[in-house]
This record gives sequence, structure tokens and C-alpha cells, in this order.
Amino acid sequence: MNNKQLTFWLSLIFIIGLLVPVDAFASNIIPGVDLGDSTDPDNVWNTVTIVLLITILSVAPAILILMTCFTRIVIVLGFVRTALATQQMPPNQVLIGLALFMTLFVMAPTIGEVNQVAVQPYLKGEINQTEALDNAATPIKQFMIKQTREKDLKLFLDFSGAERPATVDDVPLTALIPAFAISELKTAFQMGFMIYIPFLVIDMVVASILMGMGMMMLPPVMISLPFKILLFILVDGWHLVVKSLLLSFN
Repeated sequence: MNNKQLTFWLSLIFIIGLLVPVDAFASNIIPGVDLGDSTDPDNVWNTVTIVLLITILSVAPAILILMTCFTRIVIVLGFVRTALATQQMPPNQVLIGLALFMTLFVMAPTIGEVNQVAVQPYLKGEINQTEALDNAATPIKQFMIKQTREKDLKLFLDFSGAERPATVDDVPLTALIPAFAISELKTAFQMGFMIYIPFLVIDMVVASILMGMGMMMLPPVMISLPFKILLFILVDGWHLVVKSLLLSFN
């Protein structure tokens, strides 16, 4: 299975759960398997298609996370919790749930475009699989390449020995996905560093005051935690963090 096929099936699986009714999925996506006549090429292809779909489903979550904005969002939200030093508040379930819905919000235009130009025409039989693969790959690549640093993409292109692509369609997914992932990691850590600074200042001030008062045995975190939470509430921290994340994808 090549890059375009992988992109199309991942997009199809992701969009089916959001936009297509269950009965349509059952009747249009999953082909019938009739092993009674093993000499019929259509039956053999149907069986191979189902096996490939099941294989892709097992790795789809990991691949979809690396092809969307989920990585950046969940890392930044994790930095916020660590900077506040609130241990498990908010819980992991809340942070991951918020990251998932924010990912869906940010990716909505891309998902809608893939659904409009590839999935729906394919389900209606208006285009064949090859055309659907070409149509589905372009919107996903366009989103990823906007968030990918040129030097990160060049790193993987140089190591693979590939020629410099002339258009977005010419960029291979084998190079684009890891380049996109490390670009997202760098951006997330940059945002996390900026989030840490004000809370670090509070910790340093509290620690200096306690040392000046000779209270060596009192953990500074116990004193600074209420002040950090108060600061975060006063500046409406969650609103600012989410706003910064959304703006970072424009």
C-alpha cells in the first residue's frame, strides 16, 4: 500500500465515524466477501481490502495523532498543568478530551474538504479509488506542510535522497509525517517555555522570601501554589492558552 492509499484509508476511517451513518458504512465501505468462488478476482480483492482495513485500523490512532494538531495541543496543556504544579488536576482524561475536541475543531476545514472532494464522491460511485486517493491526499498534505518547518522537511528529504518537490502533491508522506511531528514538538515546547516563565518567577520569589525568613524546612511549593492558581485565574489562563493554541494554527 503506497502513501496515497494510506492517506485515503486513514481519512476515510476518521471521517466515517463523524459524517457517515452506520448503515451507509456497512453497505458501501465494507465489501461483501464471497469465498465460494476463489477464481473470481473481485472476491479476492474484497478479501484483501478488508484485511488491509483491519491492519490500518490497528495503527490508525497513532498515525492520525501524528498527522493532526493533537500533539501540539496535548503537550501545551500538559505544560500548563506541570507549571501550575497541581499534580493530577486537571486529570489526564480532561486534558486529552479537551485536546481531542480542539483537534476536531482545528481540523474541521481539512476534514470537510477531504469528505467533499474524496469520500462522498467515492461513496456515491462518482469517482474511482485512484481519483479518490489523489483528492484525499492534497488537503491533508496542505495542512501538514503549513505547520512544518522547511529545514525539518529538508532533513528527511536529504536522508531519503529524494529530489526537491515542486508542489505539495510531490512531497512524500514518509518524509512529511516525521518532519511535521518534530516541528509540532518544537512549537509545543516553545509555547510551554513561555507558559513556564511567570510561574517560575513566583516560585523564585516565594523561595527567596522563605529563605530570608529562615524557614528552610517549609517547601516553597506549598506557599507558591495558591499564588500561581490565583494568578492563573485572574488572567483567565485557560482562555489565553486555548486562544494562543488556535492562533498558532493560522
